[in-house]
Amino acid sequence: MTVAPRELRLRMTSDPANLASVRREVEAFTAACGFPDPARGEIVLVVNEALANITRHAYGGAHDRPVELVATFEHGLLRITLRDWGCGEAPARRAVDHDPLQPGGVGLICLHRLMDTIRFTPQSDGMLLTMERRL
Repeated sequence: MTVAPRELRLRMTSDPANLASVRREVEAFTAACGFPDPARGEIVLVVNEALANITRHAYGGAHDRPVELVATFEHGLLRITLRDWGCGEAPARRAVDHDPLQPGGVGLICLHRLMDTIRFTPQSDGMLLTMERRL
């Protein structure tokens, strides 16, 4: 019997060049947790979009700022947190009927639709995003 990993912890900068390696790590972690292919792809997409938004919005495009990802898996619940030390503003949720052909807002729609819960918790020096999905 295989035991699923309990935690993945990654520290990186906000450089988009880091996205590919983070996607690979999250893909491997979710596979080891037992998520099927389609769910793994959705989770990886959400993490990618959230990290891109941190670079774009929290850090104003800066590529050298810290980001921390922690993923845990217990009792069938995947929890991923992303911590930044940026502007600390929670994004406004776009309308569900947002035209995806218009720039912006699609990443946030993905977060809401592909994860069971998401929470933005302002910190005194940035933001903590918590995303959860059941197996």
